[in-house]
Amino acid sequence: MIKSLLSGVVIAFSAIAAVASAGVVTAPHVNLNRYVGKWYEVASIPQTFQRQCVGNTTAEYSYTKNGRIKVVNSCDTAKGDRSVAVGRAEITDRTSNSKLKVTFVKIFGNWIFAFGGDYWILDVAPDYSFALVGDPTANYAWLLSRTPQISLATYAYAEAKFRSEGYGTCKILTSVQRGGFSSRIPLCKLVANGRGGASEQ
Repeated sequence: MIKSLLSGVVIAFSAIAAVASAGVVTAPHVNLNRYVGKWYEVASIPQTFQRQCVGNTTAEYSYTKNGRIKVVNSCDTAKGDRSVAVGRAEITDRTSNSKLKVTFVKIFGNWIFAFGGDYWILDVAPDYSFALVGDPTANYAWLLSRTPQISLATYAYAEAKFRSEGYGTCKILTSVQRGGFSSRIPLCKLVANGRGGASEQ
């Protein structure tokens, strides 16, 4: 009996290890018509190119005439103004629509995707209320939501999903959002402590 139980545990952990070692896997299909629109960043791995941001970070996506996607990222700065970055995204996997390349470099009127970064949609809610975004190196991660506040259950789901893709979820921090958190908390600790999505006092 014990031997059978141990064998089952070994098989289960082997399966988890196999998934983790397979690398970052994207969503099997994304409906970009439903994906475009405004998103709130509710958790992320802090990046140097976002160092000016102190809160209320959003991303807005819309189609352009040539079939690309316009990207408008904005956030509040310590000076009290709004930092805005405009870029373009193009689909690199049209079978799934879950792999894109995003650039903010424009030279002589042309967007230069050679200087762009991978934008992989790892998972998206059935109702497109939240999405997990990363890249093949697992060094970039964003949890996006249609609202600035989400439930603990959604944070827990995202933490488990990111972890299954090889992310160190203690590096992923909650984002400061008006109506959401007022401080940055490691996702691993948030889920472990069972704290919800209300503002941190």
